[in-house]
Amino acid sequence: MRRILLCFLALICFIVASPTILVRAEFPKPSLYPISWELKFTHGLPRRIVVQAPCDNVPRAYWYVTYTVTNDSEQEQTFLPTFELLADDGRLIRSDTNIPAVVFNTIKAQEKKPLLEPFTTIAGEIRLGEDEARDGVAIFPEPTTRMGHFSIFVSGLSGEAVNLTDQQGTPVKDAEGQPIILRKTLRLNYHVRGDEVYPGEDEVNEKTEEWIMR
Repeated sequence: MRRILLCFLALICFIVASPTILVRAEFPKPSLYPISWELKFTHGLPRRIVVQAPCDNVPRAYWYVTYTVTNDSEQEQTFLPTFELLADDGRLIRSDTNIPAVVFNTIKAQEKKPLLEPFTTIAGEIRLGEDEARDGVAIFPEPTTRMGHFSIFVSGLSGEAVNLTDQQGTPVKDAEGQPIILRKTLRLNYHVRGDEVYPGEDEVNEKTEEWIMR
């Protein structure tokens, strides 16, 4: 009995001393403290708009979110944003892809923001200070009239990045043999209650907002 007890205690000590044999390596998370430059990002709630472009036979629905980006870091930074919408059905949709110019013009007039910039021009150098803040908008084609739960990923706001590694610390590579780099990304989560009977009239509920590595 004593020998069994001693073996059991030895096994417990081995597990405590070597937790990696039971626990998988955690997915990288952003640092709790700033370790790189970061831009200030404020935004409105996503909104739905219906516009008929000259090239379309019928009006089409779009979702958009306006934002302001400010450089309050210690030096000028280059802003190269990427916006992606994760739909309730798992589809990932990149913003501002084949969006007719009339859609942006309609949003600009509706929002009454004379300095609002389209995605095609807002990328570039962000100078220091509140007076140099830039107003932009990300526009997505509507994935479905019943939006449900969806998220918007915003990258390009921080210089924090890390190489993805496996449990042994070996860099993970993509199909082309290049190391996979994860960057600090802002995830905005939303939920729209209601159905497709009155699309665009249901309240957009803002859920959690979090920084992730993606």
